[in-house]
Amino acid sequence: MDAVKKSLISLHFTVILLGGTALFSRLVPLSASDITLVRSVFACIALFAFLKLAKNKIKLNSKKDYGVALGLGVLMALHWVTYFAAMQYAGVSVGMIALFTFPVITVLIEPFFERVRLVWQDIVSTVTVVVGVYLIVPETSLENDITLGVLIGIASAILYSFRNLIHRKHFKHYSGAQAMAWQTLVISILMLPVGSAAITSASTSSWLMLLLLGTVFTALPHALIAASLRHLRAKTFSLIACMQPLYGVFLAIILLNEKPGLSALLGGILITSASVYETLNTHKLHNAKDD
Repeated sequence: MDAVKKSLISLHFTVILLGGTALFSRLVPLSASDITLVRSVFACIALFAFLKLAKNKIKLNSKKDYGVALGLGVLMALHWVTYFAAMQYAGVSVGMIALFTFPVITVLIEPFFERVRLVWQDIVSTVTVVVGVYLIVPETSLENDITLGVLIGIASAILYSFRNLIHRKHFKHYSGAQAMAWQTLVISILMLPVGSAAITSASTSSWLMLLLLGTVFTALPHALIAASLRHLRAKTFSLIACMQPLYGVFLAIILLNEKPGLSALLGGILITSASVYETLNTHKLHNAKDD
């Protein structure tokens, strides 16, 4: 098996792991902020250990980059908290679908970061996502947990979009493992003051699941992404990453016995389709700009 095939298999495995992170919002009986705190601590330790063992560079290049890492860490902390909260309110399936509005949201805010213009296809994608969100929302009242979860999921998507754009503009010269090591360190420090007593009284099984979340489902995927991109184009990674909600929903159906309705599944198809299209179009535009 050649390096490219191995990288593709590794990448699909990575996306499955990333999709599986949502399951822990239901499996661990802690608040979204507590899960984020412990996840970031375990991930931070694992990522710095990986960098050390792999003899990769740990320090950043400049004081400015440490400032960027701080800003990215703040955005990631807010993204992770809202990510888990969305799943706890709306369920893993609907929460994952809501989160994957981020590729289209990224396209809408990208003109503020780079010299790109919106085209009519972007408006079509936006309308498609709006229709998809309408289909997964059961009612407009915020008293409905699913509706609230969808809105929190979209807020998480907005935070993730800003984080990704800032990362691409100011931090892309670092590997995924190195970048996430510093961001998880920032998240750990930020979340420590808001950690509750429920963490210390959590059961052994909860601690084991949190260890699994921080290492196998967080640190490992980011290390694998860095390795996969040595043999695959960023476009390939982005397209395969769009399968994350599909894997997440499938895992939720199998492991959590969730049963998303036909309307939610149709909304998910619309949102995911728009995400795939915008991913393809974004790479096409960037390639044209580079040529």
